[in-house]
Amino acid sequence: MVKKYILGYPILLIGLLLCVRGTAFAQQAPNLSKGQKVYVPAYSHIYTGNRQIPTFLTVTLSIRNTDMSHGIEVVSVDYYNTKGTLLKKYLPSPISLKPLESIRYVVDYDDKAGGAGANFIVEWRSEKPVNPPIMETIMIGSRSSFTSRGQILIPFK
Repeated sequence: MVKKYILGYPILLIGLLLCVRGTAFAQQAPNLSKGQKVYVPAYSHIYTGNRQIPTFLTVTLSIRNTDMSHGIEVVSVDYYNTKGTLLKKYLPSPISLKPLESIRYVVDYDDKAGGAGANFIVEWRSEKPVNPPIMETIMIGSRSSFTSRGQILIPFK
């Protein structure tokens, strides 16, 4: 009978420690920011099979303001090809996104100029520190579809 209680104590102790440290397993709050320059991978086509046959894709860049209280300003959305050459500036002037508002930019299926290493560089800013927006590309073709998330290049303080 004593053995049952002795064996149960370590399990009970581990359970209590997990309850006390439960916040360690919770998702951390995002770092607030007043702006960023973000690199978002895009693919106007990918290669399949042994012969590396190109599969062409429609690319959609989605920018989502995740802050529930404050708007952001999207300053620039620039599209580059595999060699790093600027192909298109999508914004003639900055645009505002209200809290939880989203916007999208599309690279058509038949626009193959970007190549397999295309990307967007997006710059945004805010007067107050806010939750950073989510920026991702969604690539859809006749044989495949996938997404890619942005990577912060320069955070603004």
